[in-house]
Amino acid sequence: MAATNNTPFAPVFERALDSIGNTPMLKVTRIDTGPCELFLKLENQNPGGSIKDRIGKSMIEAAVADGLVAEGGTLIEATAGNTGLGLALAAAQMGFKLILVVPDKMAQEKIFHLKALGADVRLTRSDVGKGHPEYYQDLALTIHKNTPGSFFINQFENPANPRAHEESTGPEIWEQMQGDMDAMVCGVGSGGTITGLGRYFKSVDPSIEMVLADPEGSILAEYVTTGKLNTDVGSWLVEGIGEDFIPPVSDLSLARHAFTIGDEEAFTAARDLLQKEGIIGGSSSGTLLAAALRYCREQTEPKRVVTFVCDSGNKYLSKMYNDVWMQDQGLLAREEHGDLRDLIAYSHMDSDTVTASPDDTLLIALNRMKLYDISQLPVLDANGKVIGIIDESDILIAVFKNQERFQEKLSNVMSTQIETVEASEPLESLLPLYKQDLVPIIVKDQVFCGLITRIDLLNYLRRKVR
Repeated sequence: MAATNNTPFAPVFERALDSIGNTPMLKVTRIDTGPCELFLKLENQNPGGSIKDRIGKSMIEAAVADGLVAEGGTLIEATAGNTGLGLALAAAQMGFKLILVVPDKMAQEKIFHLKALGADVRLTRSDVGKGHPEYYQDLALTIHKNTPGSFFINQFENPANPRAHEESTGPEIWEQMQGDMDAMVCGVGSGGTITGLGRYFKSVDPSIEMVLADPEGSILAEYVTTGKLNTDVGSWLVEGIGEDFIPPVSDLSLARHAFTIGDEEAFTAARDLLQKEGIIGGSSSGTLLAAALRYCREQTEPKRVVTFVCDSGNKYLSKMYNDVWMQDQGLLAREEHGDLRDLIAYSHMDSDTVTASPDDTLLIALNRMKLYDISQLPVLDANGKVIGIIDESDILIAVFKNQERFQEKLSNVMSTQIETVEASEPLESLLPLYKQDLVPIIVKDQVFCGLITRIDLLNYLRRKVR
C-alpha cells in the first residue's frame, strides 16, 4: 500500500508511472536573483527524467479511455524533445508499440534512451519547416496514415496535453508555494505547459504573471510581445522548446511577458545551475532559468517566481556539458594563440588529448579509440615526446589473420612515420600531409600540443564563415 502524503517517508509504488509528479521544489540561493525569490520545480526527478512524463501518461490514458487505440496497438508521434521519452515510458509500461519521428538535432543520449525503452525511432531532417514531407510532424502523420489501426498522439492538438498540467502540475506548485507566488516562467514546445498552468493559475489567482521563455530563432516570443506572426524562422541548439508555428493546443494569450534567450545564454545558465546549485538540467532548463533570472533582476520590488528544471542534463553530457562541443559551436571561449594550436580540438596542454604509450597493447589502444570515438592515437614516450602514431588501419592489418596480436605492444605496430608541424607554420602546410594520409602532429618549440585531424580543419573553416 502506498504511503499517504502526510507521511515523512517517500511512498512505495507498484509501477513507474505511479511515481510521475509530486516533484520537489528548490529555492535558488547561490545565483543572483535580484530582489526576487526564485524557485525551481525539479521535473528532472520524474522517472523518465522530464516534465514530459506527465503528458506522455496523460495522452495515452486519454486515448485508451476514449477508445481511440486498442490494447497492444501502435502509437505514433513527432517529437523534438522529451515528449518522446514520456510516451516511450508509458507505452512500454502499458504494452503499446510506439513509433517516434525525431529531428536529427536531438541529443544522442535521448535516442539511446528511446531505443532502450523499445521505441521505434525514425530520424528525419531538422533543417526543413512545416509542409515539407521530411518535417518531423508531417512525416509522422504520413506514417500514421500508412499504418492501419495506429493512433497519432499529436501533442500539438491533444487536449490531454494541457489538461495534465492544469490538473496536476499547477495544483502541486500552488500547494508547494503555499498560495504565495507572483510569476511562473515556462517554455513552449507544444504549448501544453504554459496553457495548462495559465488556466489553473488564472482560476486560483489571476494576478500571477505567466512568462514565456523562448529560444532565439523561435517566433513565439515576438508573437506574445507584438501580436505579429513572423515567418522568418531562425535556428537554435536548445532542444524541446521554441517553434516555427503556433501550436493549436497553446493559448499564448495567457502569457504577459516573453524573453528571447540565445543558445549561449541558455547553456551558460544551465552550467551555472550545476556548478552553483548542484542541479544538472537540460538545455531547455537553461533557457527557462535565464529568462527567469532576467525577469527577477528587472523587478523593483520582491516577487516570488517559479520555473522548471524541465529535464535531466544527463541527456546532454556530450553536448552542452562538453567543453569541446561548446567551443566548436562558438558558445564557450577558448584561449586564442593565433597559430595552428587554435585548430586543435583536444589540446594536450589542457590534458584533453587521448594518448597511448609504446608498452600499451593493441587491445588497449582499440578500447581507448572506441571509448573516446576517435580513430588514431599519438604514442608518447616517458618524456612526453611523440614517437609514433597508431590508427584503426594499423590495428586491423595487424590482427586480421592473427587475433592473438591484440596483446602485442604498440611499439611493434605503430607507425613511426610521423610529421610534426611547428605551430607557427601556415594553415596551408597541413594540406600536403592530408594528401599523404598523415595526421599533422602540432608542436610548439618541440613540445607536443595535439593533433589536427581533417574534421578539426573542416570545423575550423566552418566556424570562420559564421
